[in-house]
Amino acid sequence: MFDLIRTDPRFYLINKHPGVSFHRQGDEAGLIETLRQVLNDDALWPVHRLDRLTSGLVLVARSVEVARDLSAAFAGRRVEKVYLALSDRKPARKQGLIKGDMEKGRGGAWRLTPGDENPALTRFVSTSLRPGLRLFILRPETGKTHQLRVALKSLGAPILGDTLYRGSESDRGYLHAYALSFELDGERQRYYCPPSAGAAFLLPELRAQLPGIQLR
Repeated sequence: MFDLIRTDPRFYLINKHPGVSFHRQGDEAGLIETLRQVLNDDALWPVHRLDRLTSGLVLVARSVEVARDLSAAFAGRRVEKVYLALSDRKPARKQGLIKGDMEKGRGGAWRLTPGDENPALTRFVSTSLRPGLRLFILRPETGKTHQLRVALKSLGAPILGDTLYRGSESDRGYLHAYALSFELDGERQRYYCPPSAGAAFLLPELRAQLPGIQLR
């Protein structure tokens, strides 16, 4: 369900596996419930979330005070995040800014609109890994529900395995929270977590790209 990346007196940093929900789904325990049991620590406060499809770095505070500070940093856009995504389709643009308001669509999906009242903002670059497979490096500046999944669909390149947004069937949804940078108690923290699940994420062409994907 998860790998423990860092234990700090103020927080835990974990690598969430794909297909894991934050909250209980019927008889299936959610991520936070499982963390409390495995780590034997009931005082846990998630400060951001990844949806079920997405794997990667999740930060969990160990006190109300730290949760408040980190939540404010996320809300104030003072946290840098880098995601990796794969698509088997060619995008309308290879790099740039994806911007627009988001509204609920059908069947639990969201869609991007031309409005800019409260827009989702995603900067991206992409590169071809091999014929029929493209890597997207995503730097979201906001944190909307399904933001990155909707962003890539809007480019005509839905995420591989993300069937909700008409991505091709695959062994997993290929979206991973790869890097995270934040400041806590005056100290800048930077973490990287290469994807560990999914055949396409383990391709040598992709692994060769990782050293060049850096936090600012």
